[in-house]
Order: sequence, then structure tokens, then C-alpha cells
Amino acid sequence: MPPGRERDLHDIKAIDGERRQDVSRAGLWGWMLFDWAAQPFFTVITTFIFGPYFVSRLTSDADYGQAMWGYTLTVSGIVIAILSPILGSIADATGARKPWIAFFAVIKIAALSALWFAAPGSPLVVPFLCIVLATIAAEFSIVFNDSMLPKLVDEPEIGRISNLAWGIGYLGGMIVLIAVVALLAASPETGKTVIGLSPLFGLDPVAGEDARITGPISALWYLVFILPMFLFTPDAKRVSISAGTAVRAGFRELGHALAELRQRDGMLRFLIARMIYQDGVNGLLALGGTFAAGMFGWRTVELGVYGIILNVVAIGGCLYASRLDRKLGSKTIVVFSLVCLVAATLGIVSTGPGYTLFGLLPLSTADSGGLFGTAAEKAYIVFGLLVGIAFGPVQASSRSYLARSVSPDEAGRYFGLYALSGRATSFLAPASVATITLATGSARIGMMALVVFLGLGLMLILRTPYPASKQA
Repeated sequence: MPPGRERDLHDIKAIDGERRQDVSRAGLWGWMLFDWAAQPFFTVITTFIFGPYFVSRLTSDADYGQAMWGYTLTVSGIVIAILSPILGSIADATGARKPWIAFFAVIKIAALSALWFAAPGSPLVVPFLCIVLATIAAEFSIVFNDSMLPKLVDEPEIGRISNLAWGIGYLGGMIVLIAVVALLAASPETGKTVIGLSPLFGLDPVAGEDARITGPISALWYLVFILPMFLFTPDAKRVSISAGTAVRAGFRELGHALAELRQRDGMLRFLIARMIYQDGVNGLLALGGTFAAGMFGWRTVELGVYGIILNVVAIGGCLYASRLDRKLGSKTIVVFSLVCLVAATLGIVSTGPGYTLFGLLPLSTADSGGLFGTAAEKAYIVFGLLVGIAFGPVQASSRSYLARSVSPDEAGRYFGLYALSGRATSFLAPASVATITLATGSARIGMMALVVFLGLGLMLILRTPYPASKQA
């Protein structure tokens, strides 16, 4: 913060002077469990179960379904991009983060619960609106949760805690995914789950109930496991100011932060680089499962098992990255992860029935039976493992990259800008994939757009100082 700059509100100036809070072990675990609570939405709804169900079963044309799913993410991305930095600045003005998290939790839980009504043949408007609302609420909650981190731990520990929390999140998502695949998702042909049981609650896979139930399950999981954060994790002091005053202060703080970026070249470079590569990451996570569903005809069981494999790898990647982040720095982890993701995306889009590497490596089309019976499906999983290794660390270490680059009193507005950098053009990746897919009639060509986002972000982050507060 520039010397001599005064707060717009005299009654919130005490917040600026706060240093790191004394945090109990329960308080720190409560903060990390937020990722555990939030991750099933991204794992079973966005990526592996409901998203592919939306694409392959709510529409008769998988390419059209992928395009519509991409536009669903586009709408939510635009709203998040516009409002997240403002909300972060308002959080700095009002102090407390938990009331905001609670407000958006209500929206998220209600929207996820309503996904149960997205039956095959029903209008797309219901799941469309529910996914938009749930995504917006989820991302806004993350802004406020992330901005708590600089006051909870000392700077050297930020990267380790961030990666551990992300790994715990993937574990939570994997547990829910395993439960869905083992106990709820049955094959339409056999009526049995992957472990040979009849689905619990008499769910009918033909009616899509095994996929639709993931909405209420994710809502209940989130409700239960955000409670430790509310009960044990300390929050900044809440300042009693009117909503209008808070909004005006938020806009002023955002304006100051944007003005500061002209003098903080390293921070500006980091946010631009992150804006671009996170678009590619978001697109890959949201569309990778739907791409496989359309290409190989994977249903809930196959997608669930694929998700479990990726999440096991992701947990290991985050745990290992939590140690490397402290030794090598957040930037090194981000760069390595982006290299893996570029390679993985190229591998995924180069694979089709009977070939991989764009046909340079022909594969047998024989189906050995069971899950992932063709050679192309197995190749797809191999490339998916690279995604699993990298997509957790690239996000966790990006978070710690920023946390190491800001002071606690400016964390709210900069994590708001961080969310903006993750969403400002987030509509471009899914919109590019969706539009190219519709224009060419090929989901494979559409997915190639993700390589551009990841590769360009990689080139930019290589030219960014670490920490980002340093002059470039």
C-alpha cells in the first residue's frame, strides 16, 4: 500500500493494522476443511458425473451438449469476473469473511439440491440456471476463504498449507466420487454398480437418477463440512457499516488496487499470466470428462472410475508439491504443472478410437470387455494421469504465489483481483471450445483451444518475478 494513503472509512482502519492471528490447530484444520467441503462440487458435478450427464444424456447430440455446457460455464464466468474483485474489496472494508461465505453457501446448497429435477427430456433451463448459480456461489466463497490465509499462517508455511488443503479437498471429492460409483451409479444394462450391488435408494440409471443425486449429495456434504471453519477458524473483526457504505468503500478499494498495479509490474504480470492459464485449467477440468463421454460413450460408472484414478494421483501430487513448494518456491511448481498440462491436453485431443498422437501411433480397436476395454481408452487414461498430477499443484501453488506477494491487510482486494484473473476471461476458454466445436462439428478441434491458453500462460509466467511483489 503506498505510503500516506488513508482509508476511506475511519472506523475500519484497525483492520489494516492486524497482523497474523493466533490460530489453534482446530482453527487451521477448519480452514483447510473448506476445500474438503467444496471439492465434491467440482469433482462430481462439474467434471466427472453431472457435467458428462448434461452433455451426453440431457441432449441427443453430444457435440451440441458440450457446446451448451461450455456456454453454461461462460455465463457464470462472466458474472464471477465482474463481481469477485468488488466483493473482495468489500470484504477488506467490512473485515469479516464468514458472513459472506454463509450467504453464498445458502445459494450453493439450494442450487445443487435442485439438480435432482434435471431428468432426461426435461428443459435444459433448470440445470443451466442451477449450475450457473452454484458455480457463482462456489467461486465467491473461495474468494473470501482464500483471503483468510495470509492471516492464519506465517509466510514460509503458506505454500505447504495451501497444497495440503488442496490435497485434502481432492480426498473429499474422491470419497464422494467413490461412494457414487460403488453404491449409487449402476449400469443401465445390468442394473448393478461397479462392485455388483443394486444401487442404494432404488435409483434408476435409465432415468439418470444416479447422476442427478450427486447434486443433493454435494449440497449435504458442503453443509456439514464447512461447519468446522465457522466454529473454530478465527475471522477478521467485523465492522458495523451500512451496505451502501461497504459497497462504496469496496469500489474505492478496487480502484486503488487497480491503480497500484501500474506501480507493481510483477503483480500485474502474475495476474495476467494466471488469468490466461487458469482459463485453460478451468476448461480442461470442466470439459475433459464430457469430451471422453462423447468420444467413447462413457457413462457414469466409467467416468466415476476415471475420476477416482485422477483424484488418487491428484492427492499424491498435492502432498508432494506441498513439500516442494517450500523448497523450490511456488513459481517452480506452477511452471512444472503447466508443462504437464500442455502435454496432457495435447495427448487427450490426439487420441481417438484406434489411434493416439494424432494417428502417429495406431492402436487396436478390439474391445477386451469391461471398463476401458479399448487401447484408445487406456491411452486417454495415461494422459489423464498427467492432468491428475498437475491440476492440483498449479492451483494451490498459484494461491500461495499470491499469498506470498501481498500483505494481510490487502489480501481481500488482491484475492478478489486473483479471482478476477481466474475468471475475467474464463468465458473465453469454454466459449472458444463451444464455438469451435459448433463451427467445425468436431469436439476434438474445439478442445485444441485449451492448448493455446495453457501454453500462452506458461510463457508469461516464466517472465514473472517471484514473489510477484518484486519488480520485474
